[in-house]
Amino acid sequence: MSTTLAPAPRSAPAAAAPPRRRTRVLALPEARWALVSLVAFLAALPLDLGSAPAWTYGPLYVVAYAAGGWEPALEGLRALREKTLDVDLLMIVAALGAAAIGQVLDGALLIVIFATSGALEALATARTADSVRGLLDLAPTTATRLREGGEETVPAADLAVGDLVLVRPGERIGADGTVVEGTGEVDQAAITGESLPVLKRTGDDVFAGTLNGTGALRVRVGRDPADSVIARIVTLVEEASRTKAPTQLFIEKIEQRYSVGVVVATLAVFGIPLAFGADLTDALLRAMTFMIVASPCAVVLATMPPLLSAIANAGRHGVLVKSAVAMERLGEIDTAALDKTGTLTEGTPEVTAVSPLAGGDVDEDALLALAAAAEHPSEHPLARAIVAAARARGLHIASADDFTAAPGHGVTAVIGGRTVHVGRADTPDGAETTVRVIRDGTLLGTLALTDRLRADAARATTRLTALTGTAPTLLTGDHAAAAARVADATGITDVRAGLLPEGKVEAVREQERSGRKVLFVGDGVNDAPALAAAHAGVAMGRAGSDLALETAGAVVVRDELTAVPAVVDLSRRARRLVVQNLAVAGVFITVLVLWDLIGHLPLPLGVAGHEGSTVLVGLNGLRLLRESAWRPE
Repeated sequence: MSTTLAPAPRSAPAAAAPPRRRTRVLALPEARWALVSLVAFLAALPLDLGSAPAWTYGPLYVVAYAAGGWEPALEGLRALREKTLDVDLLMIVAALGAAAIGQVLDGALLIVIFATSGALEALATARTADSVRGLLDLAPTTATRLREGGEETVPAADLAVGDLVLVRPGERIGADGTVVEGTGEVDQAAITGESLPVLKRTGDDVFAGTLNGTGALRVRVGRDPADSVIARIVTLVEEASRTKAPTQLFIEKIEQRYSVGVVVATLAVFGIPLAFGADLTDALLRAMTFMIVASPCAVVLATMPPLLSAIANAGRHGVLVKSAVAMERLGEIDTAALDKTGTLTEGTPEVTAVSPLAGGDVDEDALLALAAAAEHPSEHPLARAIVAAARARGLHIASADDFTAAPGHGVTAVIGGRTVHVGRADTPDGAETTVRVIRDGTLLGTLALTDRLRADAARATTRLTALTGTAPTLLTGDHAAAAARVADATGITDVRAGLLPEGKVEAVREQERSGRKVLFVGDGVNDAPALAAAHAGVAMGRAGSDLALETAGAVVVRDELTAVPAVVDLSRRARRLVVQNLAVAGVFITVLVLWDLIGHLPLPLGVAGHEGSTVLVGLNGLRLLRESAWRPE
């Protein structure tokens, strides 16, 4: 146990960013098996189509079947043991049936499609788990607990309500609590979304996982670490990720009934003619033909090509949509909710006004140059904004001597032999940050700084309103006045400010309970629960947290907010093509099945009709790959 209370160096490990842990694709067994199946299929395909001897491509098809089919077959058998019929097992049977009557290529293609789908699902599950673990890494593993006569380092999980902990500059706070001594500026953007460090004094609340930038703090633990805000965020994300949409539950029921129906129908097509004296080979051939034409390949491709084409088109324009499900959901939304900091705004402060004191001896440029000279050695976000504003005006920034920074009070430096102090002024409304510039004890003027609004914010909200018929809602953890300023500039009327993560989730769920399908757009860790709870979630990629990027169904990589309504519009057109394709696939399957049951459908014609409908719906879905399909305005 140590008895010193000296601050740790700023390079202490506690200040380091949490390591990012991501599951590698090939670390998943599903992905490795799918890759083996795909490679074997692609190797066999040209040999088969080129009329090479069967011994050259036959073993490759065997590898494709075995590698891609053993796992879904095993899962299907396990489901059968629980008296349920898995559609994956049906596709394995259809693939084996196709191989049994000589249509080996068709069966292998089915196997590859379903193996790849299973690998993508496993990867999505693993990445969600990675992101939740990454969030837990925000909270430090240890904390400095103060005891009579000294201090001790203990696991953060062992802290109890009432413990007193020391948080040095550059360290993360180990538990939710209240400052009892000290002053510091805490970066709590991960929890509240506030774009600037927040000054914390005696009596102020602080949150686990937030970063103390300057000044040592003594914090009284007010909540068990297992019940901290950051722990509740983890719980909210996990709960929302486990929730199944009604559409998904409906599809699962349809799959079960369809699978049972096809199996029963295939057995009937085989058994009934056989019972009336039909030839065994003829009955088997008719049944296998039925299995092929009734197989949902065309239905699968009726859905996927439009959605995958939309995903590819969106990707070319800087929007990463993570799955076909995410793309489909984007087109279903009928209302939008937007975060403020990092979403409607850029998340960085800028100087918006330079106000010399009336009757003073400095003008705007001189005041800004003086403030920039004093702030130049500082790494504070406000200091960087002031220096950037001076450089943008082409002003000369003088060198500063005897620079000092006091947490909560600003900076002081000697410039040209005179003492200059730059520090925050109290702004109760919170709409902007006001900085006072004082020289030799005399106030020279003030600078106003605000979070910069995105240039395309108003256009994006206007188009979202046009697409959904309802103006977006603004959900933010920032001050009401700052939120109102952004809302006024973007035409938003429904503003909810001062929200913690659970408040954003409740606002989203409130709209969902009223029958709306909500699109939530955000960027921070504090937005992740709302991104998971919403019907569709989009994260802004440039400054987005790892958890937000992993939780959201889509990521705007280029940080262009107008891409959000553009991808929603693209998704809606993809859904219309899905409906068209399902109609075409349904007609082909119905006609071919009736032909096989009522008349005599030759196997080659059945395969041609089945594959023809598959190609037709596939080509129709590829229309969204055209450049003109993307409509940013």
